[in-house]
Parts: sequence; structure tokens; C-alpha cells
Amino acid sequence: MYSLTETAKLNGIDPEVYLRRVLTVIADYPINQVADLLPWRLGQEA
Repeated sequence: MYSLTETAKLNGIDPEVYLRRVLTVIADYPINQVADLLPWRLGQEA
């Protein structure tokens, strides 16, 4: 958890917003695309 939080910060993403988004979508997310939920990937969408 600490690692994800700090990585989000390093990528200019609010950790709370990042974790809320990931936890909201991960249950229905395709396993072969889970890498799309990494902080540096979501940062590109912003």
C-alpha cells in the first residue's frame, strides 16, 4: 500500500483519488489489463 501511495505521489497523482479509482474498478477489470491501473498509466489519462 505504501509503495502504491508513494508511486502515485511521484507521478503527480493524489494517492487518495488513485486508490479510490483503482478499488472501484479492479473487481470487474480484465486480469490481462490490470497493468493499466498502475499509477504511471493512470497519470497519462489525466
